[in-house]
Amino acid sequence: MNIKDDFILNNINDGYLVGGSVRDFLMGKSFKDRDIAIKNAEVFANKLASKFDATFIILDADNKIFRLVLKDKENYLDISELRGETIEEDLYQRDFTINAIAYDLKEDKFIDVTGGVKDIENKIIRSIKEENFVDDPLRILRAYRFMSTTGFEIDNELNKILNNHKSIILNPAKERIHDEIMKLFGGKYTSKTLLKMYQDGILEIIFPIVKEMKKVPRNSHHHLDLVHHVIETVRQIELMYENSEKEIKEHLDRVDFGGYPRINHLKLAGFLHDIGKPSTWTIEIENGKERHRFIKHDILGAEMSVKILKELKFSNKQITYISEMIKNHIYPSGVVSAPNLDSKIMMRYVRKIGDNAIDNIYLAQADRLSAQGPDITKEITEANIAGLNTLLKFYLNVREELKPLPKLLDGHDIMKMFNISQSPKIGQILSELHEAQLNGDITTKDDAEMFVRKMCKEFI
Repeated sequence: MNIKDDFILNNINDGYLVGGSVRDFLMGKSFKDRDIAIKNAEVFANKLASKFDATFIILDADNKIFRLVLKDKENYLDISELRGETIEEDLYQRDFTINAIAYDLKEDKFIDVTGGVKDIENKIIRSIKEENFVDDPLRILRAYRFMSTTGFEIDNELNKILNNHKSIILNPAKERIHDEIMKLFGGKYTSKTLLKMYQDGILEIIFPIVKEMKKVPRNSHHHLDLVHHVIETVRQIELMYENSEKEIKEHLDRVDFGGYPRINHLKLAGFLHDIGKPSTWTIEIENGKERHRFIKHDILGAEMSVKILKELKFSNKQITYISEMIKNHIYPSGVVSAPNLDSKIMMRYVRKIGDNAIDNIYLAQADRLSAQGPDITKEITEANIAGLNTLLKFYLNVREELKPLPKLLDGHDIMKMFNISQSPKIGQILSELHEAQLNGDITTKDDAEMFVRKMCKEFI
């Protein structure tokens, strides 16, 4: 297989293909991003735009970086000005040797001046120059991102560089940090990478809450301390995702918000799901044994996640998804522990969680499998996982038939019914009505009106 078998590159006979596409080709992976470095980049980009009938976009006027979006809207080319007089000078200014390999599109040959090909073969992430990390501190986080996506090991010299400069890791724009975090959580080896970041003292710089989480030890329900528990939760999500049936994997691969797949967001939610525990941690003595309690840590954790994610420039939809996952991570296990679990109970859950049911059930399963303290017997775990699988199967069977709950009454209807003015109590009534609809107790407008009239004595 030749790199120029690609239908776009096959029609380009000048410049140098650089970056991720070359690395991915050498690793036997497909690629969609095609980065070309060349002198007089703007002139070259305009010529290619005409050749491919592509849309020409200026990405960075100062650094002369241009994007060509092809008519299919899926394939694109990034054309950038050669940094330095030669391609060799350009490659020496890059971050890692595995990303500093070029392919000469004119001469049809690879150019590897830093040993990147060998490092790919040996599965090593190695730096080119320490000053490159000072020039752009985002490269510190990128090292861990590539560890997550490739599974490669960070070499000792690079590890020293990362530790020497970790204090400046938050200097880049938060938007850039956000993108690296999301790519890191999309890697196949996220949990392994998080452990490495924790050991290197990087994780608590990116997520300061980790400093507090370190204080919570293992206990009768958890065989791991809190930090290792949440990382293990991410690992369990990775395992479940890899072994998922096609329809579940397709759901988790969907890009519904934030520009990244659901699975990336779910793993991040798994990492953050217990951030409320340090602030809610109490120890009680029962029958001579310590009992660690974390009452309402799910609710507090959801609230805390909003601030953390806003600071990292996550979008409102991303924040809503992750905070709702955290808030409801105990909910599925509570549902399946009902003494008489039936379709009505499961339907209420499905209607409440909606399109996030698969994600939420996976998080609950991962949480259970990551907490195997001495008080958690094999029977407890197996019963919980079996119940969650039943709930998941129920959702998959009914999801195509689900329709949004109809809005039977609104605030204006209630005010008109009782000739009253707007009041917070109306909100309470509507909330109770919604809960009754979730339960399946209210299905028609007449039911709703009768329900509201009965409540009036209490609320109005």
